[in-house]
Amino acid sequence: MKTELIKALLSHAHGEISYHKANVNVYFNSAVGIGEHSDVMGAITAELDQIAKYQDQIDVIEKHFT
Repeated sequence: MKTELIKALLSHAHGEISYHKANVNVYFNSAVGIGEHSDVMGAITAELDQIAKYQDQIDVIEKHFT
């Protein structure tokens, strides 16, 4: 059971990182087309914060629970 829960947590965190990386790539490649975000730098920073959050979770799981 522990292994399955850890695997699920890691999968979720990796999925969230992929999601937020995709958003950052959209900003890098076509920031002009994102009308609702006039503060592109702020939007990218928010996405990076989310990536860092989930990377921290992965690091904690791998260090303390595997």
